[in-house]
Amino acid sequence: MSDTTVKDKILKVVEEMSPDVTFEEVMERLYFLYKVEQGLKQIETGDIISHTEAKKRIKKWQ
Repeated sequence: MSDTTVKDKILKVVEEMSPDVTFEEVMERLYFLYKVEQGLKQIETGDIISHTEAKKRIKKWQ
C-alpha cells in the first residue's frame, strides 16, 4: 500500500465504512490512520526509544 497516494488511502477507508457513518467517525478513523503513518515514518528514520527508556520517562510522570 506504500505506492498508493494519500487520496487513494482516504477513499478506500471511507468506502469501507458503513453507509450511516458520521463525520465524527470518519474524522476519528482518518486521524488514527494519520498517527499510525507518522509512527511508522518515525520507525523508518530511527526516531524511537527503547522500552527501558520509555519506562524511565513514565516513572518521571508519576
